[in-house]
Amino acid sequence: MNKKIFTLLFLILVILGSLQAQTSAQTMQILNKAAAALNAKGGASANFSISGGNIGKSSGTITIKKNKFVAQSAQATIWYNGKTQWTYMKSSNEVNVTTPNEAKQAVMNPYAFVNIYKTGYNMSSTTQGNSYKIHLTAQNAKRPLKELYLLINKQTYVPSQVKVLQGKNWLTINITNFKKKKISDSAFSFNSKEYPSAEVIDLR
Repeated sequence: MNKKIFTLLFLILVILGSLQAQTSAQTMQILNKAAAALNAKGGASANFSISGGNIGKSSGTITIKKNKFVAQSAQATIWYNGKTQWTYMKSSNEVNVTTPNEAKQAVMNPYAFVNIYKTGYNMSSTTQGNSYKIHLTAQNAKRPLKELYLLINKQTYVPSQVKVLQGKNWLTINITNFKKKKISDSAFSFNSKEYPSAEVIDLR
């Protein structure tokens, strides 16, 4: 009897492991297609709205090109050229220069997951209406971006929502009006000539 039970348990574990591997493979395929849609040659733009987390509510536009982005809202403009980030605050006329980690990038750029999902995350997917719902959890608890959910359109593979865990709170980013467009690389770096009176504070 015990041998039969152990055999049955072993078979169940094998089946569950196979299903998990299949789910991960399917999820990776969805994310690969989403990454391809976002990494359009030349770049893309979209509208966004943010709520929750530690930043309250905000909305604006975002322009992306591979791992670069520019986000504009009523309060601030953020440039990221793939290495350095400049944040211009309109209220203080200051520009903070930083080198953000992946968690901070995710707060500013709803498409940041494109650059991090391939390594170090457990993943699963379900369907929600006309979208895939993707769940990513970091395998390393010390990773800055520990957990996130994505809603990805089944037809276009463009994400419409990103939810990121910030401490114990969830930050929700909704994305609309995604359009492919050609954008110069220079658009993703702060141009001091356009803000001659701004105080630049280097926090790197």
